[in-house]
Amino acid sequence: MEVPGYGPWSVKDGLIHVAPPAELLAGMVTLRIHLDPVDAHNAPLLVAPGSHRLGRVAAGDVEGVVRRCGEVACLAEAGDVWLYATLILHASAAAVRPRHRRVLQVDYAADDLPGGLRWLGV
Repeated sequence: MEVPGYGPWSVKDGLIHVAPPAELLAGMVTLRIHLDPVDAHNAPLLVAPGSHRLGRVAAGDVEGVVRRCGEVACLAEAGDVWLYATLILHASAAAVRPRHRRVLQVDYAADDLPGGLRWLGV
């Protein structure tokens, strides 16, 4: 299926995924409910505050954006909730002391998808 502005397409765990345009992501928020504690040694989510205002960041620009915006580790206790702009630049490193870090993540969007695409519901 070809939908202008959407791509690349991939298959992950048998499900088809596609990267949407930054304009769609800019109208979304992500909610993360932590089921396990996440400390600095257990690969916390890292975010660059304010980077969501820059649109989609090209791979070659990531280091410069992180230098400019800074980097915050999203530490959490079980039951903590994080809410952030879906478009924010984010990553995580490998865990130094691996253990559970289960998270229920829900992405909310204000708009419907175009061209026959649909949100995968739970």
